Amino acid sequence: MISFPFFWIGFIGLLAIVLKLYIKATSVRNLSISRLFRSTAIVTGATSGIGKEIAFGLAFRGAKVILACRNLEKGRKIRDEIIEESGNKNVEVQYLELTSLDSVRKFAQHVIANEPHVEILVNNAAATGLGNKCTVDGLQIGMQINHFAPFLLTCLLVGKMKKSEHARILMITSLLHHCAKFDIDNINCEKSFSESQVYFCSKLLNIIVANVLAKKLRGTGVTVNSVHPGLVYSPIWKHLPILLRPIFQLFLVLFFKDAQEASQTPIFVACHKQLDNVTGKFFAECELLTPSPKATNDELNKAVWEMSEALVHLKPEEKDF
Repeated sequence: MISFPFFWIGFIGLLAIVLKLYIKATSVRNLSISRLFRSTAIVTGATSGIGKEIAFGLAFRGAKVILACRNLEKGRKIRDEIIEESGNKNVEVQYLELTSLDSVRKFAQHVIANEPHVEILVNNAAATGLGNKCTVDGLQIGMQINHFAPFLLTCLLVGKMKKSEHARILMITSLLHHCAKFDIDNINCEKSFSESQVYFCSKLLNIIVANVLAKKLRGTGVTVNSVHPGLVYSPIWKHLPILLRPIFQLFLVLFFKDAQEASQTPIFVACHKQLDNVTGKFFAECELLTPSPKATNDELNKAVWEMSEALVHLKPEEKDF
């Protein structure tokens, strides 16, 4: 008889191999040769993983790229790598700390004052496993990094982006939003807390924000879409049972998408010319996908938007939509 631990090790290994083969068979590469000369792009969370690869892809296509990050030393190192590999010297590092709404406002003010135009905003930064604690703004830290801060940043930059003939806002989300057990009265985790649900619900809220803002900006030349980059190794897997965690993480590293593969759909949505007027959509593997029904519930969407505005203290003068 196979012992219990060996059964699970074998099962997880087989599952990982099947997943990797499926992912490799169904993954697509962004073959768009669209050039982004005279375009300015902002990428949050650009110092590692998918964000770094997105930033590189946009720089390679000729865009001016602003790496919005909290670790400036690491950001400068990544900037130098991107410049060396892409040959594009127009890459900058700017400080952005998503756990502080004041930092978000200062970053946006700097962009508005110093950038003639912004054509691409990629809200990529996300976190999990930070526990149930609040930021200086009184918001649950995971929800602030994944939802409230990108929501505020996007709202603040809309006016600048509307000045471009075509501009695109991307919310990097996840198919795991289907797992969200979302309660509008618990948006800040004051009634109950679950590490996994913070991640799932924040990814649902990313899609909701994209859908609501797409309607608000229709006809302005600014499109807003949400993107699932694919199954990729992520810190969220740290919350598996402790005995299975090291083995499962090993298989995730070996068999799931790498960051370069996962960056293909975001780059496609950010630059493909055929998507100039496509807005309010959900993409995966460079194709349209249907999100959870919660993401298209008008009543829920309205409530999420209004509560988010209130919790980040969005002022009337900060809105241009």
